[in-house]
Amino acid sequence: MNKIELGLSIFLLGTIIAGMKMTPTVQKLTPPQAQKNPKDVSVHHDTRIDDYYWLKERDTQPVLDYLMAENDYTFAKMKHTELLQKTLYNEMRGRIKEDDTTVPYKFGNYMYYTRTEDDLQYDIYCRKLGNSSGDEEITFNMNEMAKKHDYIDLSAYKVSPNEKLLAITIDTSGAELYKLIIKDIKTGEILDDNLSNLDGSLEWANDNKTLFYTVLDKAHRSFQLWRHELGNEQSDDVLVLQEDDDRFSIGLHRTKSGKFLKIDLESQITTEVYLLDRNDPFGEWELVQPREQGVEYYVYHHGNYLYQITNKDAINFKMIRTTLKGGKKDEIIPNRDKTTLDDVSMFKNHMAVLERIDGNLEIRLFNFEDESWYNIEMNEDIYSVTFEENYDWNSDFFRFGYGSFKTPYCVYDIDFKTHQKTLRKKEEILGGYESENYVSERLWAPTHDGKKLAITLLYKKGIDLKGNNPCFLWGYGSYGATYDPWFSSNILSLVDRGMVYARAHIRGSSFMGRKWYLDGKLKQKKNTFEDFISAGRYLANEGITSSGKLAIYGGSAGGLLIGAVMNMSPGLCEVAIPSAPFVDVINTMLDESIPLTVSEFEEWGNPKEKDYYDYMKSYSPYDNVEAKAYPHTLVLAGYNDPRVPYWEPAKWTAKLRNLKKDENDLLLKTIMGAGHFSSSGRFDYLKDVAFYYAFILDKLEIN
Repeated sequence: MNKIELGLSIFLLGTIIAGMKMTPTVQKLTPPQAQKNPKDVSVHHDTRIDDYYWLKERDTQPVLDYLMAENDYTFAKMKHTELLQKTLYNEMRGRIKEDDTTVPYKFGNYMYYTRTEDDLQYDIYCRKLGNSSGDEEITFNMNEMAKKHDYIDLSAYKVSPNEKLLAITIDTSGAELYKLIIKDIKTGEILDDNLSNLDGSLEWANDNKTLFYTVLDKAHRSFQLWRHELGNEQSDDVLVLQEDDDRFSIGLHRTKSGKFLKIDLESQITTEVYLLDRNDPFGEWELVQPREQGVEYYVYHHGNYLYQITNKDAINFKMIRTTLKGGKKDEIIPNRDKTTLDDVSMFKNHMAVLERIDGNLEIRLFNFEDESWYNIEMNEDIYSVTFEENYDWNSDFFRFGYGSFKTPYCVYDIDFKTHQKTLRKKEEILGGYESENYVSERLWAPTHDGKKLAITLLYKKGIDLKGNNPCFLWGYGSYGATYDPWFSSNILSLVDRGMVYARAHIRGSSFMGRKWYLDGKLKQKKNTFEDFISAGRYLANEGITSSGKLAIYGGSAGGLLIGAVMNMSPGLCEVAIPSAPFVDVINTMLDESIPLTVSEFEEWGNPKEKDYYDYMKSYSPYDNVEAKAYPHTLVLAGYNDPRVPYWEPAKWTAKLRNLKKDENDLLLKTIMGAGHFSSSGRFDYLKDVAFYYAFILDKLEIN
C-alpha cells in the first residue's frame, strides 16, 4: 500500500522581480500527507499512539517516496525564490577569498598548513621542511577524493613520528562511519586502507608501525580500542580495551609532550583516564584514577607531573597536580565562584589557561620558571578566543584565535617572555567589508524566574535599533556547549538587508558558568526554552523587533529548542528554522538501539523512570503538537544523520501538517546524501544556507 497521498496541483506559479524587490507568488500546492499507521508506544500505563512510527523503516520504498515527495513540495514552494537564493549564494561566496592559506604551524621538522584553491570545495593539506620557504609537499588533497564521493569529511590527520607516513580517517556518507587510510607521503603510495567502522580518532606509537584506533558499536558508540600494525589485516588487530558501560565512550589522544597516549573514557558527567608510554606500544595502560560518578577530570602531562582539571568538589573546575607516581594532590588553581576553568595547553616552560568570566573567555599564561601569570588583553568588549594549533612543545610563543561578530577571525602569536603580540593572519573578507559599519552590543534580558540572560546583537550602523526591525534569533542550550560571538560573513547577507542578528546565551550552555549549564538539563530543561522565549519577548518589548518580524533558528538540540518553543509560544515569531531537530524525545530515549541514546540519559533523563518520562513528555515537541496555528516553518534534515535520525524531523513534520490550523508554510528539506552537518563542500554548504535565508527573507517580506 502506498503510504503517501500526494497531489501537486499548481494553479499559478510565477515570480515577479523588480531589482531586488520580490512580490509573493500566487500559487496553490497540495502538500504531502503521510499515511497514518497507528502504533501503540505506551509506557507507564500512559496511552501514546504514534501514527507515523513507520517512517523509521529506513530505505523502504514508502519512506523514500514520502521524503522525496516532501522535497518536491519544498522545492516547488520555494521555486519563486530561486533568483534570491542565487543572489544570496553569490553574495556569500563573493566574500570568500577562495585561494587562501592557513598560518603554518610547526610539528616535528616541518611546517604544516592547509590551503584552498579557486573553485575547489575542499582543503589541500600541505607541509614544508624547515621554515615556510621550503618546497611544498601535498600530503593529502581532499578534492581528489571528492571526485568519487558527494560527501567527504576528514576526522583524524596524524603524521608518524618519523614524519614519513600519514594516517587519516575519512567519512564519505555523513553517517560518521570512518575508514582509515595510511599513505607514504613521499611516494603517495597507499599502504593500508582496509580498516573500517571507526569513530575517526587514531594515534601513532613511537615505533612508526603501530597505530591505535577506536571502533563503533551498533549504537554508534566508540566502545573498543584496537592496536594495529602496518601490513596486518583488521581481523589480525588486537583488542586493547572494551568499555561495557553504555553511558561511556572511548576518546583517544596523545599528550602534547609526546610521551604518552591517552584514553579518555567519558560519560556526560564522569571520566576515567589511562596512559601508555608511546615507546612501549605493547605495554600496559596505566589508570590515572578510578572513575567516580559525577566526577570529571582531564589530564595534561608536564615533566614529572600530571596536571588535572577536575570538578571534584569544584563546580567550576579547579587544577590540581600530582607526580607521575601519584601521591599528594597540590592545588594549582582553586575553584572560583564566577570563573570557569575551561581548557589548558602545556608547553615545556609555560602553560596557557582558558577561562570564562561573566560570559567572556580570557587567556592567562603561566611561566613554570618563575611561577608568574600574565593576562592577555583583548581588543573589544564583546569577542571570542580559542586555542590555535600549538603542537610545538618547545615553542617560545603561544598561538590563539580571536574574533567577534564584527572582527573576522584573526590568528595571533604572543611571545612567552616579552608578551609581544603579533598578528599572523586576519581572515580577508572580499567585497569591501568594513567593521566600523556594524554595531555589536550585549543586552541583558529578564527571564521567567528572575535571572539575567545575555543576548549578543549584530546590526548595521545607522538603523534605529528600536525601530521594529526584522530579527534573526539564534539559540542553543544543551551539553554545556557555548556558542560565542564569532564572525560569520554569511550573516552579513541578513544584516545588510536591515535584519538584527541576535544570539541568546540560554541556560543549558555554560555561558555564565557550570551552574548555568546544570540549570538547563534533566528536570530543569524547560529553563532552556523559557530563556529563549524570554529573549524573544524582550527584543519585542524593547521595540527592537516584533513577533511578525522575528525568525528563530536552532540546530540539533537547538532544533529541539525551536520545536519546544513553537509549542509553548507559537505566536513568538513569524518564521522558524529547526535544523536536524531532536524532536521525538520520548520515543528516541526509550530506544536504546538508537545511536547515543544511553549516553544521553545523564543529559535528558531516562524515560523508563516515570518521573523523567512525565517531565520529558511535558516538553517533547513531537508529543505536544496541537491543533493550533504555528509559524512558517522550514525543517532541515540529513538522511544519513547518525545523531538525529531523519525520521524525527519527518515524523514531526507529518504530525504538524496533520494538526496545525493555519495557512502558513510547513516545509521539510532532507538532504539524501548528507548527515548531521549539512553538505560537506564549502560551496555546497553555502547553497544550503542560501536556501533557508531565502525562506526567511521571503516570509518576512524583506526586499
